[in-house]
Amino acid sequence: MTGPLEFERHVDDYLAIRKAVGLTNTRHGRGLRDFIAYAKNIGATDGSPIRAATAVSWAWDHAPATCGIRGRGDRLILVRGFRNYLAAIIPGTEVPGSRVIAAGRRRRPYVFSDEETTTLINSARRSHSRVPIRPIVLSTMLGLLGSTGIRVGEACRLTMADVRLDDAHPHLQILQTKFHKSRLVPIHATVAAALSGYFEERRAHERDTWGDRLFVNRDGRPLDVHDLGRWFASLCQSLGIAPANTHDRRPCLTSFRHTFAVRRLCEWHSAGLDVQSLLPTLAVYLGHVGPESSYWYLSATPDLLRAAGTRFTLDRSAGGEG
Repeated sequence: MTGPLEFERHVDDYLAIRKAVGLTNTRHGRGLRDFIAYAKNIGATDGSPIRAATAVSWAWDHAPATCGIRGRGDRLILVRGFRNYLAAIIPGTEVPGSRVIAAGRRRRPYVFSDEETTTLINSARRSHSRVPIRPIVLSTMLGLLGSTGIRVGEACRLTMADVRLDDAHPHLQILQTKFHKSRLVPIHATVAAALSGYFEERRAHERDTWGDRLFVNRDGRPLDVHDLGRWFASLCQSLGIAPANTHDRRPCLTSFRHTFAVRRLCEWHSAGLDVQSLLPTLAVYLGHVGPESSYWYLSATPDLLRAAGTRFTLDRSAGGEG
């Protein structure tokens, strides 16, 4: 028989394996320990193994009130991974089916138009602030997010040394980011020039107490991702930038990343390039685990669908009706 303490040890072993292969565990560790505590409270750990119905009940009935269908589906995916691991070491372990809880529809991302991007950057630069460096920091960060597609957290963690403007090919060093992956992100000459100008502005306001982060607050400390998100949501609202369909995602800082990916795919389609073969390149540039993480963008926006449709029509015309 396997008791509560044994199951807790299995959770630790499972998380150790995930960490060893480069996967993050914060959400998994918290969720799985909550699952074991739930199973213990209802007496499901008195025998071996824990039934699949207990996992489904935890994912659905025991979910927080604010957790929607997608969140409940994610909880089931989380516990299924652990139970697949248990099935290899505890005979008779039941693994609930992947479709027991229907997955929620992934909402379409907000993609900025060129005009919206320009308006956002200019508005950030003109923002009223008693801290002279703040508009410079915010506008430069928005410009960098839009031109490189890097994650917001990656931008916040950049140090001055990570911006390699003097190398033969200017680039950013993104070190030990999501999934413990590092990568080099090439930047256009115009982006390098903008960052060079930002360096000068930053040094003009710098004090001895400032750290080495590229983007800092009024005290020279790293920017907080959540504070940035709230500021940006307010900025978009003040400018009237919002989705036409209420079911789509509202614009956020990550929308710059979505916009970058969609624009790149549209440009490849318009240039007549083989997008499928280029997706791995985009995946590496964006820091995705694999190309499958980038496939979503293929159907993300009407513009991209139109570009793909145009390419299909041209290819078909060139090759004949068959």
